[in-house]
Amino acid sequence: MPTKSSSGRGSGSTATTNPPGNQTPNTPDINESEIARLKVDELRARLRRRGVTETADMHKDELVKALVKSMRDGAKKSTSGSTGGSSGGGSSSAKTSSSAKKSSSSASRSSSNPPGNQTPNTPDINESAIARLKVDELRSRLRERGVTGTSDMHKDDLVKALVRSMRDGSGSSGGARGGSGSSDGGIRKGDHNSKSLKYAQEITSVDDEPERPGRSLVTTDHDVIRQWAEARKGIPTTVDGSEHDGHAGVLRFDFPANGREERLREISWEEWFRAFDERRLNFIYQEERSDGKQSNFFRLESPDREDG
Repeated sequence: MPTKSSSGRGSGSTATTNPPGNQTPNTPDINESEIARLKVDELRARLRRRGVTETADMHKDELVKALVKSMRDGAKKSTSGSTGGSSGGGSSSAKTSSSAKKSSSSASRSSSNPPGNQTPNTPDINESAIARLKVDELRSRLRERGVTGTSDMHKDDLVKALVRSMRDGSGSSGGARGGSGSSDGGIRKGDHNSKSLKYAQEITSVDDEPERPGRSLVTTDHDVIRQWAEARKGIPTTVDGSEHDGHAGVLRFDFPANGREERLREISWEEWFRAFDERRLNFIYQEERSDGKQSNFFRLESPDREDG
């Protein structure tokens, strides 16, 4: 028993130069096991304080490696920081000075590239704030920008996709929205409005409710249409082979619950709504059948009698 106790104390002697959890020789103030236990937000915060940016797309293991590397490189560059770091005395003043310089540098950049934004010249994109959004909110924002196929994406992929969409489309407002009739949801009228259009209840926003089950409804509002389709797991499609001049052809929704139709080709919401607006179509549909059950009925009509 005394032998084991002596052995236990013997391991403590090595800890003074290379403490447990530290795989980097001669860096006693770097505890990699402790760093690996930090949460992602804390890792990013520490990296920012050390002047390391562009961490929004990095996974946790990459963040850990980056922080360890930054601390190791900083220890090498400092003339007094690393050598005095194990005692905790000289290291404190060196870190305080370094932190003050970084804070000053960060403040000078904040006007053009605010904290949490790793994308230059995009002051309205706060990547740290985006990373804190919940998965449902990320998917919702991507839908608003016309990005589809997000149902199988993990949170980090959703964050990257939203940042990329905001960066690529920063000059265009509202993603898939835009075009005639997309802002107010009003009915498009012409010389050939159908009777079904005449007697349908007009819906102009997602807050509008049908007057009764089985009521025929009509809208041009993108949010209303998209919400209706996605509630039924509908996918925006065009009839394969009906395209012309590089534009989507006959517009449809494919409902997987009814079995996928081979003749339908999936397209983005942006492309679907672009064709919808360019052809001045109205979306006639039902929320519920007269018996109160969900209805998948819809029809696309143009007051100019152009085929939808």
